[in-house]
Amino acid sequence: MRSANAEFTSVNPPSEFRTQNMAVTKSKKAKAPAVRKKKVVVPATVAEAKEREHEPGYWHLTDDEVLLRSPEMEDPYRTSDSWRTFRIMGEFVNGFDELATITRGVSIFGSARTPKDDPMYAAAKDTGLLLGAAGFEIITGGGPGIMQAANEGAHEAGAVSVGCNIELPFEQLANPYLTKTLTFKYFMVRKTMFIKYSNAYVIFPGGFGTMDELFEALTLIQTKKIRNFPVVLFGSQYWQGLLQWITTTMLHEKYINPEDLGLIHLTDSPRDAVDFIIKTCYAGIDNGK
Repeated sequence: MRSANAEFTSVNPPSEFRTQNMAVTKSKKAKAPAVRKKKVVVPATVAEAKEREHEPGYWHLTDDEVLLRSPEMEDPYRTSDSWRTFRIMGEFVNGFDELATITRGVSIFGSARTPKDDPMYAAAKDTGLLLGAAGFEIITGGGPGIMQAANEGAHEAGAVSVGCNIELPFEQLANPYLTKTLTFKYFMVRKTMFIKYSNAYVIFPGGFGTMDELFEALTLIQTKKIRNFPVVLFGSQYWQGLLQWITTTMLHEKYINPEDLGLIHLTDSPRDAVDFIIKTCYAGIDNGK
C-alpha cells in the first residue's frame, strides 16, 4: 500500500498550481533583471592587438607589456614567449649595426615635459652644443623636452645627433634635430644601447625614467660592469635632496662605499659639465681605455 505522501508525489501537480507557480517565477525575474556584463575581448595575438590600437580609448599594447606580464593558465601569449626572443635578438642586432660608428657618444637624459622657455631647456641645448663642438656624438631618447634641447644643440654644432626612441602606449614623436633615429620595442635593448655607446651620462632634472637611467649607471659602476664612466648631474637645487639622502643614509648605513660616488659630478654650468667630461676622457681613462 502506498502512503498518501507517496501518492501525492507520484502525480503531476494540478494545472492551476503550475500556472500560479510560473506567474510567481516570472514576477521574480521581472523584479530582479540579470545584469549583463560587458564581455572584454582580449586580443589573442600581438597582430590583433595592433589592429585595435586606433579604437577610441584603447590603451596601446606594447611588446614590452606583453613580454613582462605574468602568464596565466589560459593565456595564449605563453606559447610565444620563447619565440619572442628572436625579435629581441633582432633589435639588438639592428641597434649594434646602426650605432657601430658611435665611438665618442655622450647620453643626455631629462624630462620630456620640460618646455622651451624653461632655463633647463637652454642649459641642455648649450651642453649639447659644447659637447658636439668638442667632437662628441650626442645620444638622447629622441623625444621632446630635455632630449630635444640636447639634440638641437648637437645639430647646431654639426655633430652626430642620435635619438633612441621607444614604443609607448601613447605615441612619442621623434624631435626634428636627429641625424640618426632608432625606435625600440624593448626598454632593455634601448638601455643597453645607451650604456654601450656612451662615454658619459649628463642627467638633467626628470622623473622616473631619468632616475632609472641614473641608478642603472650607478649600479653598473658599483658592480664594475662599466669602468671610469662619469655621471654628471645638472641642477644642484634639483639633485641636492637626493644626494644628501644618499650620503647621509645609504653611505652612513654602509650600503654603498664612498668610491661608488667618485664619478658623480654635480654642476649648474654647461661649460663645467663639458670640461669635466673632456678631462675625464682625455686623461686616458675613458671607459677603461
